[in-house]
Amino acid sequence: MAKLIVNGEDQEIQLPATVADLIQQNNVAQPDMVSVQVNEEFVDREDFATLQLNEGDSVDFLYFMGGGQYV
Repeated sequence: MAKLIVNGEDQEIQLPATVADLIQQNNVAQPDMVSVQVNEEFVDREDFATLQLNEGDSVDFLYFMGGGQYV
């Protein structure tokens, strides 16, 4: 098992694993709307299925939300 930091919390996963695998294992809501950073670098969506994770990586799932208008 390998240790990662996922959204600020320690998590153990079985390697080899890709970003897409981690999204699935974490039951990420709206996976088509999530942005992912690995070690503070944004990952292109087309690379989710091929980017291999490594022991000690820091992964963040990010959602960008639009706001309304302040009146």
